[in-house]
Amino acid sequence: MSSALSQGVPLSAYLLLSAVLFALGVVGFLIKRNLITVFLSIELMLNAVNLSFVTFACQWHAVKGQIFVFFVMMVAAAEAAVGLAIIIAVYRARATLSVDRIDLMKL
Repeated sequence: MSSALSQGVPLSAYLLLSAVLFALGVVGFLIKRNLITVFLSIELMLNAVNLSFVTFACQWHAVKGQIFVFFVMMVAAAEAAVGLAIIIAVYRARATLSVDRIDLMKL
């Protein structure tokens, strides 16, 4: 079974896609004011990094990068469960998901 990198798609295309996805995640994190959008931007950044790890692991024929991706995916899944639970709790308490309007220090 040959990899996609050996079939003609250059390494730079995967890395460019990863950089674009990461940049979109950073822009979404910095600009958007909705907790769910911020949460999804963080997930997008994690997946962009995973794409880079898989690309380099495939390029260098090393399994270590793919194993690291597996652990990052486990952390992302746990973060998704805990993050969504926190978002639901904040929405129930404050009735808004706007980052600017949420002040958890005041009752």
